[in-house]
Amino acid sequence: MDLTPFIRDVPDFPKPGIIFKDITPLLGNAKAFTYAVEAIAKAHTGKGITKVVGIESRGFILAPPVALALGVGFVPIRKPGKLPWKAIREGYNLEYGNDAVEIHEDSVTDKDVVLMIDDVLATGGTMEAAIKLVRRVGGTVIGTAFLIDLAFLGGGTRINSPVFSVMRYT
Repeated sequence: MDLTPFIRDVPDFPKPGIIFKDITPLLGNAKAFTYAVEAIAKAHTGKGITKVVGIESRGFILAPPVALALGVGFVPIRKPGKLPWKAIREGYNLEYGNDAVEIHEDSVTDKDVVLMIDDVLATGGTMEAAIKLVRRVGGTVIGTAFLIDLAFLGGGTRINSPVFSVMRYT
């Protein structure tokens, strides 16, 4: 299925010069959304995954249905101060600033095989920080999955893990 018609370009968001890839039209179409989730799940079936980690905020939309399709649990990685339990933090640089992410220190163990999910791979900073968090709490990251890979930004070269994407912009 060609998902291109379901991705909207938003110029100058969140700041001038950035062309934001808006996935909300895709999420609003049941067939397109189902196709994307099934593509990610199918590509990772049979790999021994025990947890799917989704990164706030749009990773939260994709990761839970993939986790359910794989029959495993979902773990959120959130912005600082949003998790109610003991958490560890990792800072990173964005293409338009700095940020940090956190994970509950007991949400992943050394017995877990983890698939990391976010909506868009741009420069790779967010995913790189998220992978560091999962590895710090003992998880084995076997891959990353994205709805969109903005390959022209080179984020995949920054991530020390295999990259799967449903869509790729070169």
